Amino acid sequence: MPQINVLRPFKLVTPVGVRGAHERSFAKGEHLLDPENAEDAAVLAHPWIRACADGAIESPQQAEERLERLRAKEREAEAAAANVAQALQLRPADAALASAPAEPSELASTVSPAAGGALPWRPDYAAVLAARVERLHRLQASPGALEALKAYYGEHIAAFINDWGVTADPRNALLSPPRAVVLPFILFPKQREWIDWVLERARRREPGLTEKSRDCGVSWLAMALAASLCLMRRNTTIGIGSAKEDLIDRSGDPSCLLWKARLFIESLPPAFRGGWDVRQHSAHLRLVFPETGSAIVGEAGDAIGRGGRTSIFFIDESAHLERPQLIEASLSSNTDCRIDISSVAGMANPFAEKRHSGRVQVFTFHWRDDPRKGDDWYARQRETLDPVTLAAEVDIDYRASIEGSLIPAAWLHAAVGAAEKLGIKPSGARHGGFDVADSGVDSNCFAARHGVRLHGLRSWSGKNSDIYASVVKAFSLADQYGTEWVYADGDGLGAGVRGDARTINAARAGDGRRQIRFEMFRGSSAPFDPEGEMVPGRKNQDFFANAKAAGWWHLRKLFENVYRAVVSGLKVDPDAIISIDPALPELDQLLQQLSQPTYSLNNAGKVIVDKKPDGTPSPDRADAVMICYQPRASALETWLKLGREP
Repeated sequence: MPQINVLRPFKLVTPVGVRGAHERSFAKGEHLLDPENAEDAAVLAHPWIRACADGAIESPQQAEERLERLRAKEREAEAAAANVAQALQLRPADAALASAPAEPSELASTVSPAAGGALPWRPDYAAVLAARVERLHRLQASPGALEALKAYYGEHIAAFINDWGVTADPRNALLSPPRAVVLPFILFPKQREWIDWVLERARRREPGLTEKSRDCGVSWLAMALAASLCLMRRNTTIGIGSAKEDLIDRSGDPSCLLWKARLFIESLPPAFRGGWDVRQHSAHLRLVFPETGSAIVGEAGDAIGRGGRTSIFFIDESAHLERPQLIEASLSSNTDCRIDISSVAGMANPFAEKRHSGRVQVFTFHWRDDPRKGDDWYARQRETLDPVTLAAEVDIDYRASIEGSLIPAAWLHAAVGAAEKLGIKPSGARHGGFDVADSGVDSNCFAARHGVRLHGLRSWSGKNSDIYASVVKAFSLADQYGTEWVYADGDGLGAGVRGDARTINAARAGDGRRQIRFEMFRGSSAPFDPEGEMVPGRKNQDFFANAKAAGWWHLRKLFENVYRAVVSGLKVDPDAIISIDPALPELDQLLQQLSQPTYSLNNAGKVIVDKKPDGTPSPDRADAVMICYQPRASALETWLKLGREP
């Protein structure tokens, strides 16, 4: 017999003379007495007690019925779990990718932007298709597995796309020999990351922005995600917007967004289409999904946002809308999750303003994140595109056409992996640059280099920043990178760093740990070596307005030198370049920030540098790198080679 449950609160009092007389109160849902216990069984059996508790506790029969219901639920749960386990076994194995690493972490470690030649991303599409067919047969022979698998895919959209989706590239038809145009959609890590990022924006009911290099397949990815959501989730409406209607939907045009969505759906096994038929459920600018009641709707130009409410609204090439202001209010009232997707088109548009506002989540899809692309691909783009188009649409440089851009994007990318490209083994002093956050929206950042090679970069929030705690973290990073000498931003809040560093070094000395020397870099001070000539024929004190301008100009020269060496093949001083580790954390953000500053001349004809043109956020990572390489640090390295201090 099971334990007896309390059905409603009551108090039980045994009469005087009954063995074990006592008073007890019981709450609903509480196990009352255990019939297997001799003393409890005697109490339950006493007729007076059962009469007092009439209706308040279960009868033995009620208890048995309750227990049987629990057993039935357990059996149902076990059966459902078995179906899910069986369904997951029917998923196409990633191992079918003969030469592509199965795990994203492995892929990330093998794909190096600096590596030339063959790339490791070479899926065996024939093996993938064979595996899909074989597992589809097994799925058809496994009753109950399909619904369990669809339930799984409803929560794992990237897995569904990877397991059954297709993509298309019409360019393959013109290759010699021709290759298949329609191929299995095998997601690489950045694509999976983007899908998860979009779904997180939808879950949080907030907007997002995706900036991208050209030809990275983000439009295909967005259509695959939209179709998959509508197939796997009920009552979902996905909006698709673009500058012109023909870019969204035009009969027979593979470049159109909804053409991609239709091909994706039609190429799925019938079991996953949910009864979708192109003749019945597809119209101009609209796809409906009969099984889930979901829909994809397209809107173009000024009409974007004028339709009904949507779960997610994708705007393709948002930077190229003709009158973007007209759709802002419409979309804000019709969706909580607006995802702007675009290559860049300068700073004079709402897409760029939103990107640099700090008020929206940003996802960067750079060509270096695409394992199908390497230095050979970039070299071909450089040969065929004009410099402005290359910088904007490939390198994601918002200031490609802005007069006075300090460091061109092409120079920056030449520096990535430059030491390896040029056969230079890094040597020399180990310096660090520490930029201290000035406000809540800024970040603290620490950069570390060994000779010419930038090999360390870490940033952390400056919100409610405690300067002492940030200096402690800088010491920890200096230990991690083996840094011997750190230059820290000495203006603003950074003025207190030297005192904190002195206190920390004193404590380290007491513990027997090595000392790390901290020196201040004050960008507002006069240029280092005022009588020297960084630019031949012009003394530094006459050419630069302050140390900040001189520091940024020196960094510019290092990037120019490495560009000449890597791209033009010119001979340069190997100690007068900069090389950036391709595996550097936050590499994309760093490259974008390094391209942000502009320069101009003040009234005295001296160079000044604007780190935050057009109100853009402070380039914290780039500042740390500039401080790390600024002229005084380079002079220090020269003196250290001579065994002396400046």
